[in-house]
Amino acid sequence: MRIVITEFISLDGVVQAPGGPEEDTDGGFAHGGWSHPFFDPETVGGAFDEALRSAEGLLFGRRTWQTMAGAWPERAGDPFADRMNALPKYVVSQTLGEDELTWHNTRRIPGDEAVARIRDLRDAEGGDLVVMGSPTLARTLISEGLVDELRLMIMPVLLGGGKTIFPGDGGKRSLELVSTIASGTGVHVCVYRPGAGG
Repeated sequence: MRIVITEFISLDGVVQAPGGPEEDTDGGFAHGGWSHPFFDPETVGGAFDEALRSAEGLLFGRRTWQTMAGAWPERAGDPFADRMNALPKYVVSQTLGEDELTWHNTRRIPGDEAVARIRDLRDAEGGDLVVMGSPTLARTLISEGLVDELRLMIMPVLLGGGKTIFPGDGGKRSLELVSTIASGTGVHVCVYRPGAGG
């Protein structure tokens, strides 16, 4: 399977809490919901729809999974929600119990086994394993060289700090721009894959 990371991201690299004010306030983050003014159904929504169409599974960190599990099951009847709810889901967590995996078709990957288990999933046959949100997990996957594609919805806003998906280890990682499209709201949807030496 290919591992594809799909993110709303600010111009200064922040991915924290794009969906709402209470989504993730770690570190005193006060800009939750920052993506809403720039969302447009055609370009930005279309990018998520395209990512989901080629997905054969979804991979989350615990916090993002809990947010999604609290929202998507009640949206049944919408084609996008129905696809989200039907796909196999994997959540990396050391703390979630099996009885808490209430979102249909979810399997837990213990945190201390995450890199090895995700490497096994990546080596398996199949389509895309899509990561949404989950900045700590995304950062680990990039650090480990396990990401086959980055789909970034780069929004024209500076947030001045917050969680990022990019490793801070001083390593150089080259990327190749595969495609880009701009929305009328100023969002650039950019698809990157590892480049030479990346």
